[in-house]
Amino acid sequence: MQKNLYDVLGVSKDASDTEIKKAYRKLAQQHHPDVNADNPEAEKKFKEINLAYEVLSDKQKRQQYEQFGSTGGPGQGGFSGFDPSSFSGDFSDIFETFFGGRGSHGGRSQPRGPQPGNDIESLLSLSFEEAAFGSEKQLELTKADTCQTCKGNGAEPGSSIVTCHECHGAGQVRSVRQTILGQIQTTRPCSTCQGEGKIPEKKCKSCHGQMRTRQKSRVTVKIPAGIENGATIRLQEKGEAGIHGGHYGDLYLHIQIRPHATFERHGYDVHMRQSLHLLQSVLGDEIEVETLHGKIKLKIPAGTQIGQTFKIKGKGIPHMRGTGHGDHLVKVQVEIPQKLSKREKELYASLVKESGLTIKGEGGFLEKFIG
Repeated sequence: MQKNLYDVLGVSKDASDTEIKKAYRKLAQQHHPDVNADNPEAEKKFKEINLAYEVLSDKQKRQQYEQFGSTGGPGQGGFSGFDPSSFSGDFSDIFETFFGGRGSHGGRSQPRGPQPGNDIESLLSLSFEEAAFGSEKQLELTKADTCQTCKGNGAEPGSSIVTCHECHGAGQVRSVRQTILGQIQTTRPCSTCQGEGKIPEKKCKSCHGQMRTRQKSRVTVKIPAGIENGATIRLQEKGEAGIHGGHYGDLYLHIQIRPHATFERHGYDVHMRQSLHLLQSVLGDEIEVETLHGKIKLKIPAGTQIGQTFKIKGKGIPHMRGTGHGDHLVKVQVEIPQKLSKREKELYASLVKESGLTIKGEGGFLEKFIG
C-alpha cells in the first residue's frame, strides 16, 4: 500500500496552501540528505516529502490525486503503482527557492560572482632552538595562482569576454521533462560557462581558460618564540588564488620540532641529564652545564644522590604569551667506574677498611690489602 501524501507531510486533507508549504519547509530541512549524510534512508524520505509537496502544492495535480487515488476513494492513497523510492526527479531548485541552500546534493548550481581560493596546508620543520627563540623562515610553495598571461579573466590577451552561447548569459540551463506527475521543469548550471553567463572569446593559452595556473611562490613567516610542537600557524590569504575577484585562501603551517641531542622540552621547561663521577657525587663539585642560554656553573653538593634533579631558574624557553622563561632542570646520573688502575683499587680498598664494610672482592684482592 502506497503512502498517503497528506500523511507524508503530516497535514489534513483540507489543509491550506500555506499549511502545506509550512509543513514542507519543516520536513525538508529536517530530512535533507546534506544534513543527514550518515543516514542512508534520508534521501528516500526526502524524495517522498518532495513528491508529496509537488502534488499537493499544485491545484491541478492535487485534484487529480484526490480523484484517482490507488485505494479507490478520493484522497486515500498515492498514485496507483507508483513507488516514491524510484522517483528520480531533482528537487534542488525547490529547496533553493525556500531556503537559499547550496551543497553537494542534487547538482545545485554554483554561486556566481567572486569565488575564494582554496586553503592549503604545509608541514614546517624547526630546530629546537628555532622554536625556543623564534625565527624567520622562507618557504617555497607551488599553488594555484592568478594566471599572469590573462590576469585572471581566462581570455587570450587581445580577445574579449562574450556572452555564453549556450545559456545566453543566464548562467543556467532549463529543461522540461515529462513525468507521471506531468511536466517538471528543472534548472541546472550551464556546463559551458560554469554558471557565469560569460565565456572568453578565445581561451588563454597559458591557463586554457581556467584563470589560474600552478606557480611557485615564496612566503616569509615569522615564528614566535616558545612555539610548541604540533602548533598551527595561519597565514591569511597566502593560500590559492580565488577566481572572478575572489580573495585568496589561507595557508596553514603545522609545526614539527626536531629532537635535540641533549635537551627535552616539557612545556616551557628544558630537561637534561648530566653525568657525574662517583667521587663528584660523594664529595661535591662545581661543574658547567650547557643550557639554551649558554654555559652555566652548577654547584653539586656532597652526597648528591643518583637521579637527583637541580633547577636553574629562568634558563628555559621563553613564554609564548607573556613575559618570563621556563626553567632548566638537570637530572644527575652517576657513572660507576668499570675499570680501575692498581692504585685506584688500593685506594678503594682503604675506603672499605675505613668504612668497616665487609666486601668480598674479586680474586682475593681486598683480602690482600685489608687482611
